[in-house]
Amino acid sequence: MENGVAKPVIVAIDGPSGTGKSSTSKAVAAQLGLSYLDTGAQYRAITWWMVTNGIDTADASAIAAAVAKPDILSGTEPTAPTITVDGVDVSGPIREQDVTSKVSAVSAVPEVRARITDLQRAIAASAVTGIVVEGRDIGTTVLPDADLKIFLTASPEARAARRSGELKGADLHTTREALIKRDAADSSRKTSPLAKADDAVEVDTTDLTLQQVIECVVTLVEEKRAGK
Repeated sequence: MENGVAKPVIVAIDGPSGTGKSSTSKAVAAQLGLSYLDTGAQYRAITWWMVTNGIDTADASAIAAAVAKPDILSGTEPTAPTITVDGVDVSGPIREQDVTSKVSAVSAVPEVRARITDLQRAIAASAVTGIVVEGRDIGTTVLPDADLKIFLTASPEARAARRSGELKGADLHTTREALIKRDAADSSRKTSPLAKADDAVEVDTTDLTLQQVIECVVTLVEEKRAGK
């Protein structure tokens, strides 16, 4: 703390889908007065642009050639995060199945990761009070010098149950299989795979309520701020 003002703290929260990353990150940021960045939404946004503009998402070279074209802007207010592409609000469309099924393939293209990583680092560097950044490679690749790194985990069953609850009417078994497939794709890609940083604190959320996870992370951030 300098001159009575808490110094900016950069918090990286990584982990696979369905571990409570987004809900936890938003709540922690709001509670502690930090900015918030959903990096997955940025990869979804660039995927949405590729799909909308007829780029073959199975063709890495076509994706690489177009990667600089879309203008992606992320709002970092935790209670109402926004994302626009070329001035269009895409917060709804990027969650649709057409984008979800293609985002791993697009995210695996090195040129896409380089572009989005630069964007994420710029946003984190400009966060005056600090920021909670959630994703899959934040602690390992995007912000390796983050003040605090947290890796959320949960059993595939717990994650599928949560995801099915979000995706109304989704079949639990199908959701579980889709999550495992996504994990495999994200963990095995050559560029910035989903991985736990060596110095990350692992939090298993399987048997915790969302509120318990939030409290746990808030405590970790406050301890870091206090220099413990």
